[in-house]
Amino acid sequence: MSEPHISNRKQDHIDLCTDDHVEFKHKTTLLKEVELMHDALPELALGDVDLSTHLAGHPLDVPLLITGMTGGANQATDINRELARVAQELGLAFGLGSQRAMFVHPELIPTYQVRDVAPDIVLLGNIGMVQATEMTTAQLEDVVGAVDANALCVHLNPGQELLQPEGDRDFSGCLDALARLVDELSVPVIAKETGCGLSARTLDKLVSAGVEHVDTSGAGGTTWIGVETLRTPAAERSLGEMLWEWGVPTAASIGYASRRNLGIIGSGGLRNGYDAVRALAMGAHVAGMALPWLKAAHEGGAEQALAYGQGLISSMRTIMTLTGSRDINALQRAPRMHGPNLERWLKLDDH
Repeated sequence: MSEPHISNRKQDHIDLCTDDHVEFKHKTTLLKEVELMHDALPELALGDVDLSTHLAGHPLDVPLLITGMTGGANQATDINRELARVAQELGLAFGLGSQRAMFVHPELIPTYQVRDVAPDIVLLGNIGMVQATEMTTAQLEDVVGAVDANALCVHLNPGQELLQPEGDRDFSGCLDALARLVDELSVPVIAKETGCGLSARTLDKLVSAGVEHVDTSGAGGTTWIGVETLRTPAAERSLGEMLWEWGVPTAASIGYASRRNLGIIGSGGLRNGYDAVRALAMGAHVAGMALPWLKAAHEGGAEQALAYGQGLISSMRTIMTLTGSRDINALQRAPRMHGPNLERWLKLDDH
């Protein structure tokens, strides 16, 4: 596989996500079916709300993650550095896109490096599950060390790979590899989906491998099956169009993971502060978003991304005040209702 091939694919992904419709057409995250109860006597001031949390053992001022999007292309350098600066200023966590390209071609490492502009952030590295299965622990330590990451996301993306013309087709041996990495890697391992969500069955497998942290990346937001379908010649898109709506909705994935007492990044189609608070109420410790940050940076650089982040944090404080929740633990204990579609999904996990 040549460098231009990898870089061109990464650039395709950026262009499609910023300029085309790459979201689910009908399936939703089901976060709108999480109704938070209004408290007319909250007995706290807006400034009393404590948004602090932890991610993979590291403290965070704000329960927000700019989830991994890109790397390995020229434009990715600017995107990663602009958004990392924003994360540094606001006290957020920041995730890198798949580091496979830099492992194949070390000259692409600078497209991922952000520590010089964001020395204090919680930084998540990223590698594909199939690649992690093929690599030694020492090689993966190099992937982590090259960017000074605090944890490594290992992304599970069979849906995307199977629709990607040049994608992987063999997903055997992944669970054993995860167990090895959890045991041997010097930083925490986060099992991350990429838009199709984590089912109860998948989560049970992850728990059996010793995984303690997950990123749900549920259905209802960006569909990477859709992104890869758009990269396919029009005459060959029938399978991708049929599977465009494939996946477990975000709210259901968060609910399943919460029942297993995992450290949870709730992501997949979150678009605003209300979505973030709903995800936290369902049991997430951190709310992750990608596409809104990418579009803000694409349209207005770091300044617009910073304004978007400030708006997120302000709205989250307001909503938590309206529920009488002084902190995230209180929010998760506060009354809430679930709509019928979300209840149907959650009942699939009843024991």
